[in-house]
Amino acid sequence: MRTQQFFDHHGVQSNPFAEEDAQTDQVFKSRCVEVRHPAWDKVFGDPADPATSVVFGEKGAGKTAMRLQIADAIKTHNAHAPKGDRLWVVEYDDFNPLLDRFADRLPARKQRDPSRVLAEWKLWDHMDGVLSLAVTDLVDRLLHAATPRGPAANRIDPADARNKLDTAQKRDLLLLAACYDDSHAEPPLERWKRLSRSIGGGTWRSWYSALLGVAITIAVLGLIAWSREWSWLKTAWPYLAILLGWSPWIYKWCDRQIAAGSIRRRLRVIRRDATALRRQLMCLDQSALANQPLPIHRRTDDRYELLAKLQSVLRSLGSSGVVVLVDRIDEPHLTGGRVEHMRDFVWSMLDNKFLKQPGLGVKLLLPAELHEHLAREGRDFHQRARLDKQNVVPSLDWTGEALLDLANARLLACAAEGRRPLLRDLIDPAVSDARLIDALRSLRTPRHVFKFLFRMLTTHCAAHIDGQPVWKFSPQTFEAVLAVYSREQASVDRGLVAG
Repeated sequence: MRTQQFFDHHGVQSNPFAEEDAQTDQVFKSRCVEVRHPAWDKVFGDPADPATSVVFGEKGAGKTAMRLQIADAIKTHNAHAPKGDRLWVVEYDDFNPLLDRFADRLPARKQRDPSRVLAEWKLWDHMDGVLSLAVTDLVDRLLHAATPRGPAANRIDPADARNKLDTAQKRDLLLLAACYDDSHAEPPLERWKRLSRSIGGGTWRSWYSALLGVAITIAVLGLIAWSREWSWLKTAWPYLAILLGWSPWIYKWCDRQIAAGSIRRRLRVIRRDATALRRQLMCLDQSALANQPLPIHRRTDDRYELLAKLQSVLRSLGSSGVVVLVDRIDEPHLTGGRVEHMRDFVWSMLDNKFLKQPGLGVKLLLPAELHEHLAREGRDFHQRARLDKQNVVPSLDWTGEALLDLANARLLACAAEGRRPLLRDLIDPAVSDARLIDALRSLRTPRHVFKFLFRMLTTHCAAHIDGQPVWKFSPQTFEAVLAVYSREQASVDRGLVAG
């Protein structure tokens, strides 16, 4: 018996339980994104005032689905909100490139040990990663990139950069782009100059020192030619005068080279070319860089100031707040799904000063295993993290009733026009409603429910022929598949705990 034959009988056009990962689940993305966990309101909060939330959930509980739902809800909000009340979204969930670049900066003896690599990871590295994603997406949109780096929720009018940013904000944007723009679509200097031209951030003042050197060189050589005193070329004073004329430019070149080298060394999660960076900084005059924060130290102070500059630019471009979505920290190869490695990687981010930054909402979607480690931390950690202020959801639990509603929603999303199939219609009445809900509750997460239903479907269809179809799952099939699946999952869970 074919599975589609079974579904056709119940008015279902496609298999609603085939996908297991929300990242690639088209049924969820296109038709079930509005089906939300009961803790949604606490996690999402109020778009008018983005706030931090910390969610702990086991694998398959719906953390990635919640991240996609938050991004979709913000996209809807931005589409209808007046300019000035929008939110800028940063999806901070692809850590392998950041960790690879970070590990490359460490001594070889540390690179071989993930524990030693992650022990070196600090809060400012997280902030550099967030700034890089946000700035790259912003520059992409200002330059009309075909495929911007960030999510579709982000909306911006490139003309506003020229018309609404003041001189200081244009300088800040160029400075942020020089340090954090991580696009590989074109050479960094060419892209940076295109950005400068598009926002009207003229850098002609940066040529003063070079023009002074050229003018004095021409004046000295002109004086010698006019006086015909060629013997002066055998003396030192013409060369000293030319050197004196070029000294401001030489000083500027050395200063920018030192700054570029420091930035390249301190930005451990981004690859920066010191030559291109120095040439970008050379295009900014000394007054533009005076007392400006640069990521040249191993500390968070400069990053907080740079984050504030980015928020100021975004506010002028129509985004009143920034939402950072943190997810999938168990997937990078350096963490390897090990609790200790995930803890070392993410714990530095649990800092109240960072999480309560005005206009910033950080949504941390973390594996359930990390919640057990919170109680083991000392007073200093809890005083720094202040989790009592962070809208903590200690467990992304699902009731049996909520899981039944979720399964029904997926069936309805895949239903043919005019049909309203429910999970109850697929199962023999001998399996009571109470037993069905109890069985779903024992599976705990949406992923396990979908896997169980998919296996039950294939087992049922394999047990019958096309000529003698049976349209409901029998109690025997239901109980047998549930027992086998539960036993297998218990074995996997024991293996994870032992690991």
